Amino acid sequence: MRSLVKKILPSNFVYKIYTAKTKLDFLLIKFFSKNNFLSSLYYLIFSREFDREHRSVLLGRKVYKASLDAQVGSAALLRRNIHRLEKGLIMQPRRAYFGEAYIQETVSCYNDCKKSKTAGKDELKWAHDVLQHYFECVTDTKKISLAKADFIINALDTTNKCIPYTQSERPKLSIDYDELNTLFKRRRSVRWFEQKEVPEDLIKKAVNAATYAPSACNRQPYKFVVLRDENKATEVAKYAMGTTGFAENIPCLIAVVGDLSAYPAERDRHVIYIDSSLAAMQLMLAFETLELSTCPINWPDVEEREQLISKKLNLEYHERVVMLMAVGYPQAEGGVAYSQKKKNDLLVKDL
Repeated sequence: MRSLVKKILPSNFVYKIYTAKTKLDFLLIKFFSKNNFLSSLYYLIFSREFDREHRSVLLGRKVYKASLDAQVGSAALLRRNIHRLEKGLIMQPRRAYFGEAYIQETVSCYNDCKKSKTAGKDELKWAHDVLQHYFECVTDTKKISLAKADFIINALDTTNKCIPYTQSERPKLSIDYDELNTLFKRRRSVRWFEQKEVPEDLIKKAVNAATYAPSACNRQPYKFVVLRDENKATEVAKYAMGTTGFAENIPCLIAVVGDLSAYPAERDRHVIYIDSSLAAMQLMLAFETLELSTCPINWPDVEEREQLISKKLNLEYHERVVMLMAVGYPQAEGGVAYSQKKKNDLLVKDL
């Protein structure tokens, strides 16, 4: 539509319209940014840029509530509450009893998941072991005793307990700071790849490494949608802004997708972006150790593009694309941007 207008109207007239619109928008922003109510009013009347986010958050809350009645696969509530119990178990000093407010909810959720044939085995074992350890450690109260009585104990697998452990039991480091810094320096945004297929097993290997990234209450509210077909990778890469000129050279594309159904409240709506980004960074570093290079691609929050990619990747409305990531074997002579980085003198502020 904009291109049609430019063809019909004289360029100087189009420029005047654009200038007038910019000035008007600034005046509106100046007034409506005075407080929260006016800001909300601005986005209700003059701009609909946040419509998708509003509906996505609400649908995420709706799906979260529905998941409490039908546990399938990974259970966000169970993961959150088990992690809360873990933090209580490692508290210094540890309280005689804790978790009364949510222990019955946690046990009920665990029992429902255990009865479900689609519940994840690793998740169930972790939840079982932590719950069992919790009941062994805390002093009984009325609420804790009732939950303990409802707890379905799995007596078959007592090995390799998935419970909190001490600092001294963490894996020993085999690399030092300089070696790690070399990996950081080597990981650059690469845009020129060999036209060579990216093995599926290496992608899975890198993803497994990425899952060790921290996430709020260990919910890991993300997934990686992989496009290993070069034509599909190119098509989706073009949906984003900033891929002009190299989209056709991407052998594999990964969409990092956040899931808003992991949260019952609006206050956590930004966690999908934090947790997904933490995992994405570890994913890129893992790929680098497997001789694969990457390029994170910014995903613009533009409704038309959101519709395109959601349809192409078969996403639910409460699932949001956080970023795209090109993956492949780098061309030996392919150019890499220098991209000078800020140093600590600009980034660190002591208080």
